[in-house]
Amino acid sequence: MKKTLLPPTVIKGGFLNEESVLTHLPKRYEDFHFTPLKSFYQEKERVVFKGRIIKGSFRFTRFYKRSLISFSFEREDGCIFHVEAWNRDYLLHQKEEMEMLLTGFYERKRKSIRLENLIKVPMKEESLLKGIYHLPECISQATFRQTVKGIFEKKGEEICDVIPEKYRLKYRLLHRKDALWYAHFPKNKEEVHQALRTLKYEEALRFECANELIKGENYRLQKENLREMDKEKIASFIKNLPYSLLEDQRQAFREIYRDLEKKGVMYRLLQGDVGTGKTLVAALACFANSTRRAQSALMAPTESLARQHYRTFQELFANTPLKIALLTGSTPLTEKREILTDLYAGEIDILIGTHSLFSKSVRYLNLGLVIIDEQHKFGVNQRSSLLGKGEHSDLLLMSATPIPRTLSLALFGNMDISTLHEFPHGIRKVTTKIFSPDDPTILETVLSMLDEKRQIYIVLPHIEGESALISVKKLYEQFQKLFPSECILLHGKMSQEEKNEAENCFREGEKHILIATSLVEVGLDVPNAGLMIIYHASSFSLSSIHQLRGRVGRDGKKAYCYLVDEGSEEGEKLKILEKNNDGFAISEADLSLRGPGDFIGVRQAGLPEFNYCNVVNDVKIFDCALEDAKEILNDNSYKDSLLLEEAKEDSMGHFLS
Repeated sequence: MKKTLLPPTVIKGGFLNEESVLTHLPKRYEDFHFTPLKSFYQEKERVVFKGRIIKGSFRFTRFYKRSLISFSFEREDGCIFHVEAWNRDYLLHQKEEMEMLLTGFYERKRKSIRLENLIKVPMKEESLLKGIYHLPECISQATFRQTVKGIFEKKGEEICDVIPEKYRLKYRLLHRKDALWYAHFPKNKEEVHQALRTLKYEEALRFECANELIKGENYRLQKENLREMDKEKIASFIKNLPYSLLEDQRQAFREIYRDLEKKGVMYRLLQGDVGTGKTLVAALACFANSTRRAQSALMAPTESLARQHYRTFQELFANTPLKIALLTGSTPLTEKREILTDLYAGEIDILIGTHSLFSKSVRYLNLGLVIIDEQHKFGVNQRSSLLGKGEHSDLLLMSATPIPRTLSLALFGNMDISTLHEFPHGIRKVTTKIFSPDDPTILETVLSMLDEKRQIYIVLPHIEGESALISVKKLYEQFQKLFPSECILLHGKMSQEEKNEAENCFREGEKHILIATSLVEVGLDVPNAGLMIIYHASSFSLSSIHQLRGRVGRDGKKAYCYLVDEGSEEGEKLKILEKNNDGFAISEADLSLRGPGDFIGVRQAGLPEFNYCNVVNDVKIFDCALEDAKEILNDNSYKDSLLLEEAKEDSMGHFLS
């Protein structure tokens, strides 16, 4: 559907066309079907009753900034319940004796109900299961529902099926129009189930078709002027390293080496937990690439991570003739000009940097290998710009958010994957515990760490005060009073020069407590760090917290990660981290918790974005869709289908298409 005029509030909310409105499904459904009539229910069980408020039963109590309204509610069978509602002052104007539909949560001890909602009856059958949407504040639920109905009335007949009829019949799926209608306005849960089955399969099939198209394009790409690598030189370099490679690293490098040798372009993902040695494998790939007289470019999402890689590469290649350069936004102009001149002349073998690497002024003599670290933090256009600087350069993506193999096969079927499981110092000894903000153990452990001359990270989500949350700046002030000579501050609003100074100060051990935002998730390697404290921990994803705690215990010594939270329902997920150190299991749990349609969670995990599919729970759907996509692409009768038209559009946005 093309862009069209929508109600002003909907446009203001970011819904620019009819398609984006129709495909924005409810995040949950409120069920108003009546609860079976009983005298007692399970603790916290949600109940739906029809009845009336008993006249004169209202009681109003004020508690500082909160108010409590209570009243008696007589159910249609005559059973009376005590109802409590917090901060619902408008109920005082409610007409008593009027027939109402009440929803709430049963509290067994007092035979009372904590009010959720009061609605006038009768309700139409199609309103008994009502979708609740995640919407901007400027759009009400009622306005959005009305907009959706209006689009169906005007454009409903124009909604076309994307799934070929053969596969729709095979899986007993709905027509697309019916699936969208049932998703927005279901009469029962079965209609919701059937709608989501259809929309999930459609999304998975379109994704897998695009994936297979990309895969075909990749196979057709050939490296030009391919030169042989010097095996003896590479073997000698590995032999003379100050430490032995782990078996995982050897295997990953063998896989990368074989790809570099092939005429076809390498398209590989190197994944592994923080600290499993991905950078060393990437460095070996750069060295191998240099023996075929080709240049390498390594791009990192932050300047601190780029500088860390630069230091690592300088140490690794100190006894080789390789020339390494660092190019970031803060590189002085004179130095930048010199780097660009040497790069185009072929005098720089490895260029490390941030977004600066894909600016127009950066030209390579012979770019043979592109490495992108934390690949999910870069946009498609940025990746494409960097790859465009070489003649079909090999590509190695790196990610510290491990993805379970079942997901990898379904979602990255067009990409080869190497995985690192082992840690250089054996199993990481990081004890994770959850604490309330006022627990004295936190300060006791800080003092203990300082006595041992070990360093401490303290991470918070906010730079300055937001509502009741403590901020980086506030906590820094508090710790400065306690430990005036030990603290240093780091956050995104500081200049790059200030950030570099703070990082260097902590890295060199001049300060022992770094109070920062999640900037430290990547880019800081301080083996002496033994304690990570994360305040408002439930504000972070499980994968982000796992990456943050990967900053401590890197020297193999016992380390601690304290998750400080107020004990909210959201904080329940943190218990997963207390019991588990496996990045793959945490990644899977994180994705499962976030559910379908959570774009932020998907992006943080480095995965594609989906409206309907849950990348953990719906793996079987992806498996079926992958087999069907291969069949469809091999059948000429589908070459002009709407499905392949849309899949081609998707694949055109990919950086190798």
